[in-house]
Amino acid sequence: MNRSPWTQARRAARMNPSIIREILKVTEKPGVLSMAGGLPSADTFPVEAIQAACDRVLSHQSKEALQYAASEGYAPLREWVSHRVAELGMKATPDQVLITSGSQQGLDLVGKLLCDAGAPVAVETPTYLGALQAFTPYEPLFASLASDDQGPLPSAIEALPHDAPGTRFSYLLPNYQNPTGRVMSQARREAVMEASRRAGVPVVEDNPYGDLWFDQPPPPSLSALWPEGSIYLGSFSKVLTPGFRLGYIIAPSEIYPKLLQAKQAADLHTPGFNQRVVHEVVKDGFLDHHVPRIRALYKANRDAMAEALRQHLPQGCEWQNPEGGMFFWIRLPEGLDAMALLPRAVDAGVAYVPGAAFYAHQPDPRTMRLSFVTLTPSLIREGVEKLGRVLHEALAMAEAPTP
Repeated sequence: MNRSPWTQARRAARMNPSIIREILKVTEKPGVLSMAGGLPSADTFPVEAIQAACDRVLSHQSKEALQYAASEGYAPLREWVSHRVAELGMKATPDQVLITSGSQQGLDLVGKLLCDAGAPVAVETPTYLGALQAFTPYEPLFASLASDDQGPLPSAIEALPHDAPGTRFSYLLPNYQNPTGRVMSQARREAVMEASRRAGVPVVEDNPYGDLWFDQPPPPSLSALWPEGSIYLGSFSKVLTPGFRLGYIIAPSEIYPKLLQAKQAADLHTPGFNQRVVHEVVKDGFLDHHVPRIRALYKANRDAMAEALRQHLPQGCEWQNPEGGMFFWIRLPEGLDAMALLPRAVDAGVAYVPGAAFYAHQPDPRTMRLSFVTLTPSLIREGVEKLGRVLHEALAMAEAPTP
């Protein structure tokens, strides 16, 4: 046997495939109703507005749009972002805005800049799987913050390690969190940020779902409460289209230059054509009438799933109706394992994401995430009915006496 000439870096062993992406492959089977992927509804993509913007960019800015561009991002788009986040209570200048290739790249740049081997990074319980994937190769020591239905407990932040190397940051999703759908109240936000300030632990705030509220908008951002101690991540994927891969970081001037250098090393710049097209779409207030349509669609789907869950899931299942976002978080009765049940569910024609992958430590095998935005209300009801049958059968088998 020939010995491989390749020696991989130690961090390569810490890279793992996304369980969600692997599950999506399974759901491509004909007839499977997928409530697994966190994909925006393609029915919300503003195709005509984007097509018109592409025509304008190619007609009037073609040379600039198709050329290399500034690593910081397209200046008018950065200015637009700085004005947009003012609605969240933030005061940011365009010089603090870095346009990224999706907010996922923002997570990678943060990890590259701030994580060291063995240095603690605090995350919610549970937290976004993609963030764990982004940070893990940089070998941090994850600290799981005790959390309730409003997010992390301030006391958990105050208890974070202070001794060298010190906790580098807390990664928090205050609005309709992926995977739980929970939202932090104003009082919890203030308490969390005050605890963070006292503990000297900066905050990385990820807000891809903040515009997707149903009845009332969420409170102002965490970053507004401690600007010099916060990095803010935003995205165009959930309000326009994920295919453009456009996100942004808003960072204090102290660390912005190093994030920019990390960006330059990664890809030089986010595609300038995409940035100009998106700016053409959003610059005159398009989102003000487009996003409410998304909210209305998602709210109807949320309501359909809530009713179906009440009708078809067995007693002992626990969940809360999300006030926005894209997900229900279900906890199954004792004795059931969401990962073990997934093959049965797929055979029955429905798919979900087992919740264990969203935990940095001590995963809860009884949890699962359901997305309600990619199926119609009638298909949601059909999918939840199928899921309910699988769960009822599994409970019956678990409760059956051993012969």
